[in-house]
Amino acid sequence: MEKLIVAARLHWDRLAAIVAVLAGLVSIILGWFGVSGHALVTEQLPYLASNAVFGGFALGIGGTLWLSADIRDEWARLEQIGESLHQQIAALQQQVAASSAPEPASSRIDR
Repeated sequence: MEKLIVAARLHWDRLAAIVAVLAGLVSIILGWFGVSGHALVTEQLPYLASNAVFGGFALGIGGTLWLSADIRDEWARLEQIGESLHQQIAALQQQVAASSAPEPASSRIDR
């Protein structure tokens, strides 16, 4: 149970996206059932105005939250790659600096 709470805190945006999408789908389905019970368009309009609009809005919010979470994950991966590259560059610079030390004067050949 504790792992579930930690996962929910870590991925709050994905959890909110799932809740928003489910709320949107439920709203659209309830609106469809409400519309299907009435033959007149004037009786169907309140269901379309409330449930379909809210359902579409909730689906849009859910999709936006999910994409935002994916983008945040990609930025975290890019930061890890950048840190790794900086460490490798620093190590290579140290190797180059150590290998390009000047030779002792006794090993030079004078001409």
